Amino acid sequence: MRIVVATTQVPFIHGGAEILAEGLLSALQQQGHEAELIAVPFKWYPPERILEHTLACRLLDVTESGGAPTDLVIGLKFPAYLIPHPRKVLWMLHQFRAAYELWDTRFGDLHLFPNGVQIREAIRQADQRLIPEAKAIFTISKKVSSRLWEFCGIDSTPLYHPPAYAERFYCAATEDYFFFPSRLATLKRQTLVLEALARTRQLVRVHFGGTAEDPVYAKELAAMALQLRVHERVEWVGYMSEEEKRALYAHTLGVIFPPMDEDYGYVTLEAMLAAKPVITCTDSGGPLEFVCDGETGLITEPTPEALADALDQLWANRTKAKAMGEAARAHYSAQKLSWPAIVEALLS
Repeated sequence: MRIVVATTQVPFIHGGAEILAEGLLSALQQQGHEAELIAVPFKWYPPERILEHTLACRLLDVTESGGAPTDLVIGLKFPAYLIPHPRKVLWMLHQFRAAYELWDTRFGDLHLFPNGVQIREAIRQADQRLIPEAKAIFTISKKVSSRLWEFCGIDSTPLYHPPAYAERFYCAATEDYFFFPSRLATLKRQTLVLEALARTRQLVRVHFGGTAEDPVYAKELAAMALQLRVHERVEWVGYMSEEEKRALYAHTLGVIFPPMDEDYGYVTLEAMLAAKPVITCTDSGGPLEFVCDGETGLITEPTPEALADALDQLWANRTKAKAMGEAARAHYSAQKLSWPAIVEALLS
């Protein structure tokens, strides 16, 4: 089959969405399909640009190329998943979150603009009217499916996939640090971890891995660590190669991942592959679909006090942390996540 994978790309940004698109493309090609990735450049500011990009996607004709028909379009991200095609399947990463669950919160900004309400309604109407064009609708997690139903009344099927290079993760001798691998962004809540660190009874150390979306936010985090007097127990790792990241996973005592309403979260799965327990929060979304509280990790309230207690528990009880990590690895294996299964579902 000739298949187009349609997604949205913010130029110069490469994260989980891009990794997923590349993984799907590779899996399709390995199955013998002629697959092509179309990444539509996207800019969300000023808000009018969102509607312009939506219109641009609706005007795109990918039904054929060079006289040969496109047999299938697989849509991933807004607004690229709105590209028309007579045979289209969606595997949605998420909708435009600022128009939905992040509306009127400190994690979104659309509501701050004078025309924010009008833009929000246009986005929602487009989704409600055009998403059902697809022959089948999948999402990357139960969390994304629940949002789609809550806001749009559209049913969908969660379809889990493995992280990149899953077979290369490993477990090694434990060292004295927790690992928080994620881009530095407000939704990931590095500030919550710093506040928790200031309340721990143990001399807990945390390695923050990842670069900042906004350099200002990185400076704010460093200043906050200094103000809370935890700067000597924090290491800002910054950019990591895949090998460096896997080594940090391998040697950590446990993984901290307390984002706000995460869609899926490769961090959770990577931690499990490295046989490490995950500490997450009750409102963290996707990670809750994999972490079993008290068995493969700890689920806490999203408060500095509760998170500090969880950090202290595992820091003081390395045997418990190791047992949870081993259970996490077994739990991952039981999920039987594979790209061939993803391809089979999307093409069925």
